[in-house]
Amino acid sequence: MGKRLRRWGWMASLAAASALLVPAATWAAETAAASAAPADSGELVVHPWVVPPPNWSPEAYFTNLKDGVNIETPFVAKFGLSMRGIVPAGKTAGTAGHHHLLINQPLPLDFSKPLPFTDQYIHFGKGQMETVVDLPPGTYQMRLVLADQGHIPYFVFSKPLNFTVTRQNKGVTAASLLGPPHIELLSPLDRATAQAPVRLQFHASGYNMSAASAKVPETGHFRLSLDRPGQKTEVLEMDGGQTEVWLNPPKGAYTARLELMSNTAIGTVMARAKPVSFSIQ
Repeated sequence: MGKRLRRWGWMASLAAASALLVPAATWAAETAAASAAPADSGELVVHPWVVPPPNWSPEAYFTNLKDGVNIETPFVAKFGLSMRGIVPAGKTAGTAGHHHLLINQPLPLDFSKPLPFTDQYIHFGKGQMETVVDLPPGTYQMRLVLADQGHIPYFVFSKPLNFTVTRQNKGVTAASLLGPPHIELLSPLDRATAQAPVRLQFHASGYNMSAASAKVPETGHFRLSLDRPGQKTEVLEMDGGQTEVWLNPPKGAYTARLELMSNTAIGTVMARAKPVSFSIQ
């Protein structure tokens, strides 16, 4: 797992004293500046059913948290990514990058400079998709930013997520929250009925992700197999380090089988998720 959040005792009083949360007007200005950047088509998985996301724009996001939530710590924050892949720091694979978690910090004013290494700029340079957040009671804001091999941010980031910590539970370990290493298909839910296009979201806990071309030891990439009655299995290789895919498949019943494939031991399955069945109307 990534570098643990630490030394946050001083942050509780600092947050209360200096109101570090970014105002809505500031977020609007940041978004306008980012939208002035060159158009970015991102990287999509190659398959006839694959379509871009509805907003046609790469973005990072939290898959398990909603803005304004009241929450107890420690808790797990899971990272999602549209139209981009993951590759560890120091490695390149097209426009893939690695996640950074910003705590009570606005977007960088200069996207040409590397992100700093502090307790408020947490780097996930191994290709992680999650972290355990452990903060004292108070009001906070966090966001995700994707950056390249040298920690220089892309114009790929999440909306700010505001949350209030109501209680800090002592003695709760990261291991007890995360459980053993595993992968899972977050959406659609098992036995769900959806309309196309449908987003399939993947998550890896305890494993590091990477585009296969970087050939980073002890990393993997997702492979999705879709079965439907009377038809051949459709296989989508997420070898660019992608962690989601939008599909416009034919109507019918499907069973999705997700695997994590080794990037160095070719053909080796590192983990399998529980199969998920869903229908497209």
